[in-house]
Amino acid sequence: QVQLVESGGGSVQAGGSLILSCEVSGATWSSYCVVWFRQAPGKEREGVASIDSDGATNYANSVAGRFTVSQDKFKNTMYLLMNSLKPEGTAMYYCAAEGYPVRCGVTSYFGMESRGKGTQVTISA
Repeated sequence: QVQLVESGGGSVQAGGSLILSCEVSGATWSSYCVVWFRQAPGKEREGVASIDSDGATNYANSVAGRFTVSQDKFKNTMYLLMNSLKPEGTAMYYCAAEGYPVRCGVTSYFGMESRGKGTQVTISA
């Protein structure tokens, strides 16, 4: 069974940085897609960034230029480096993964069954 565990969330002031981690276990995919998405109270989920097994990345317009997604295949861990954080980015951040995806983009999490429980990011003004 594939399991994902997010970590690295916390409270930070606007303009600050955080690095989130998503550790994946139980997956034997040679091809995959991992998506970071977030959800704030009362708001819809928003795909933030995606990365596939070839290292191709995609970003939502709202975070492009400020967030960077990366992976360490030896550690089976994905990372989301978030710079220049804004208060509107306060949300629970999740990672989701799928093997052998048809496509990999920031909205690909919709159909992904393997998801973590999230890590809270709070950004104060």
